[in-house]
Amino acid sequence: MKIKVRLFATLREGRGKEQMMEFTDTATPQAIFDRLDIPSADVAILLINGFDGKFDQPLKDGDTVSIFPPVGGG
Repeated sequence: MKIKVRLFATLREGRGKEQMMEFTDTATPQAIFDRLDIPSADVAILLINGFDGKFDQPLKDGDTVSIFPPVGGG
């Protein structure tokens, strides 16, 4: 199955802004984090097709996963 992965802010460094990834039928967002070497602690917001997602939520062919890091500053 093909999943569109969109990365934001610091998560783009060395990984790009958007990419298509192929997975088996049992993929979850955690599989994306593992493949892209993104620690779970670095994920503050996870959206699947524009809605709140869970790290262990099963993905479907054609899903769009957006991953945001914690926001800092002042």
